[in-house]
Amino acid sequence: MTTTVNAQAAACGSDDMLDASQLRITEIFLSLQGEAATAGYPTVFVRLTGCPLRCQYCDTEYAFHGGEQRSLADICAQVVAYGVDHVTVTGGEPLAQPNVLPLMVALCDAGLRVSLETSGALDVAAVDSRVSKVMDLKTPGSGEVSRNLWSNLAHCGPHDQIKFVLCNRSDYDWAKLKCDELQLAGRVGVVWFSPSVDELPARDLADWIVEDRLKVRMQVQLHKLLWGAEPGR
Repeated sequence: MTTTVNAQAAACGSDDMLDASQLRITEIFLSLQGEAATAGYPTVFVRLTGCPLRCQYCDTEYAFHGGEQRSLADICAQVVAYGVDHVTVTGGEPLAQPNVLPLMVALCDAGLRVSLETSGALDVAAVDSRVSKVMDLKTPGSGEVSRNLWSNLAHCGPHDQIKFVLCNRSDYDWAKLKCDELQLAGRVGVVWFSPSVDELPARDLADWIVEDRLKVRMQVQLHKLLWGAEPGR
């Protein structure tokens, strides 16, 4: 394990640009991935500060402001030191900080399995092709449906994922229509339907999906079942 970590650290920090470039970071922590295709895996989370959206159900408002300026090399070194294979770059909205792009390249170069959690409101065209994009398309109930950048779908493929957070039956019907209209099942690896906590009972969503034989996967947030809404978990 030590040899692997050392090799990853060397690959991650091999570019002088990583020492000069910086990102504003809210937190870096090790936990279990609570959502998407790698749910249950020990994963390092790099949470960037700042987001241009204001979804009414947001559970990471503490990441809107503050944070600490850190070099990309320093961030990579901390991620690698945890000694796990999976890393999720999240926020806030990570793509609001352009230097996240070289960070993800460096993490991929270090041999890590990298996923990006993004709102779908900012252009994903420049994201390294090795990164698994988990794109959260905003529903009417989010209050930010107008921010969806639909052209992003042209840059999504079989190892990417689409997520809908649903607040009510109207959101469900809207998302179901979008899945059909955009042929999402054949465009990306997985389409996820998630109930907004405290707004839509998970059982109701499960019943609707089963009744409609919908070609999506339902998920609930594992980390919240285990640790609640505690930051850093």
